[in-house]
Amino acid sequence: MGYRVAVAGATGAVGRELLRILAERDFPVDEVVALASPRSVGREISFGEKKVLKVQNLETFDFTGWDLALFSPGGEVSAIYAPKAAAAGCVVIDNTSHFRMEPGIPLVVPEVNAKALKKARRGIIANPNCSTAQMMVALKPLHDLFKIKRIVVSTYQAVSGAGKDGMDELFAQTKGTFVNDPPTIAQFTKQIAFNVIPHIDRFMEDGSTKEEWKMAVETRKILDPDIQVMATCVRVPVFIGHSEAISIECEKPVDLKKARNALRKALGVILRDEREDGGYVTPIETVGEDATYVSRLRIDPSVENGLALWCVSDNLRKGAALNAVQIAESLVEQDLLKDGVLLPPKV
Repeated sequence: MGYRVAVAGATGAVGRELLRILAERDFPVDEVVALASPRSVGREISFGEKKVLKVQNLETFDFTGWDLALFSPGGEVSAIYAPKAAAAGCVVIDNTSHFRMEPGIPLVVPEVNAKALKKARRGIIANPNCSTAQMMVALKPLHDLFKIKRIVVSTYQAVSGAGKDGMDELFAQTKGTFVNDPPTIAQFTKQIAFNVIPHIDRFMEDGSTKEEWKMAVETRKILDPDIQVMATCVRVPVFIGHSEAISIECEKPVDLKKARNALRKALGVILRDEREDGGYVTPIETVGEDATYVSRLRIDPSVENGLALWCVSDNLRKGAALNAVQIAESLVEQDLLKDGVLLPPKV
């Protein structure tokens, strides 16, 4: 049996990736609809190699009779239309930040906490922040072994995390540098070409940015409420692929051989850790790949029971669209899309 699936925000970078991955992974669909804002209505978007979808208006779409909706239209839009879809009997997987920390809405990375899906009762499931998702995949097997109590992470985040406009800005500034055109700064706070910017999302009162806050609170919701997280999030002039330098402090003594073995066996992880030139993975090598790659695994002697690693992933896939589709697959595997088990009660 197939499902009727809607993709909201279908014209954006993540929305297009959602459609691509649904087709690639042969998700059981009977019907797919692409939804976006009124200005995009009528545009054509590919679904798989042979099918083309005409974009429909999210604002007027009736979700009655649809089984599943994958949302990535921006937080303010999801805040309005995701609850309407759920009220109409359609389970929503939302890729924006709007619902992530709300009680009763699971925040899920399937390799880490798929069982949390059974606790959904409002018809909405949240997809975590891109930088959090890949870190959770890499750290779950280590947490199971050694019980992580503190994480210090520095991220090197691609401009695609800011959407198509962010990618366009990097391209235009890079091109302009070689013809002496002054950079136009719109999506970022400073020039991104040939630069790095230690600022993603807005600043908060304690001096951290909201992106850094997200990594801390989402880690505690997904992995363990007792873990302390110190994050520094940096935008870098890379189109696709987030990288993270992670140091963890554990409660139990760390055994490097056991850590390697656990990572080799872990779902969604590929360990490539050769102590030689090129024996590690860089962001450009992850583009189009599903895995989270771990390299540079080594003992951190500066703290008791410390371990350091390098983690890289395609942020448009595992950091966004792939994780959402994997959540959908897990809902099917756990038989949670039947009989309205995840949906709010009818009034």
